[in-house]
Amino acid sequence: MDFEHVPVLLNETLDALLTDPDGIYVDGTLGGAGHSYEICRRLSGRGRLIGIDQDADAIAAATERLKPFGEQATIIRSNYSEMCERLADLGIDRADGILLDLGVSSYQLDTPARGFTYREEDAPLDMRMDQRQSRTARDILATYSEQELYRMIRNYGEDRFAKNIAKHIVAARRDRPIETTGELNEIIRAAIPAKVRATEGHPSKRTYQAIRIELNREVEVLTDSLDGMIDRLRPGGRLCVITFHSIEDRIVKTNFKRNENPCTCPDNFPVCVCGKVSKGKMLTRKPVLPSAEEMAHNQRAKSAKLRVFERAQDA
Repeated sequence: MDFEHVPVLLNETLDALLTDPDGIYVDGTLGGAGHSYEICRRLSGRGRLIGIDQDADAIAAATERLKPFGEQATIIRSNYSEMCERLADLGIDRADGILLDLGVSSYQLDTPARGFTYREEDAPLDMRMDQRQSRTARDILATYSEQELYRMIRNYGEDRFAKNIAKHIVAARRDRPIETTGELNEIIRAAIPAKVRATEGHPSKRTYQAIRIELNREVEVLTDSLDGMIDRLRPGGRLCVITFHSIEDRIVKTNFKRNENPCTCPDNFPVCVCGKVSKGKMLTRKPVLPSAEEMAHNQRAKSAKLRVFERAQDA
């Protein structure tokens, strides 16, 4: 199937991101170039887009879609955690705007062979966002201890039945390896009370989220990357981040607040002595949410939140 990328919060993101049509913009999660195509359409002849993605299918699709913009669009296969290094390779010191659209693309969810979705019953347990990576979701299920599985499902899936799910996974793999999404779904169903399964949606949703986040190191990569991206912004440049679950949103919100007010002095100090200076301001005290119309047309937009940080003019 084609790599479909329905850009979430498109107009809201472009309004926040694009401050100069002659500027340099970086899409750190290029996907099928849904956002990037519209960014390029709004750039002048001097503007430039750098698109980054670790998924080979996304790179192929985005390369084709951005062909009309020629050399204005530069596409790089990499993880956005390496954004600063990749920009340095291109001789780019600062960007006017950086975008992250986190989470899983429609293509990844709708392609059974990628193993991201619990809605397929006979797909391999893969879940790699970068196909060059050797470890898969199957390896996590085969090698993690019961305590490690519990920690993963509790922290990244926020599932109150995490302990029981971990226990059932370990018990099941004693008999045979867990190979497919269908086998994992059956294990999870058995670990969750029937009354809960009947009222709270698909029982596997939270566990799949947890495995995907763990496998692709999504929390560590996001936590470790935001400061460097803010440092790479020109004065007045903006970092826009679209998240799809509370874990990511908390990380972004906390980081933006800290970069706006980094002072570590006790509240009772009359003046700041720590010397830490604000890097800018958070433009979204509350996250920007999709409109009712967008949510009606795109079910996957329902959990999306956009937060924006603007680099200080004197940075």
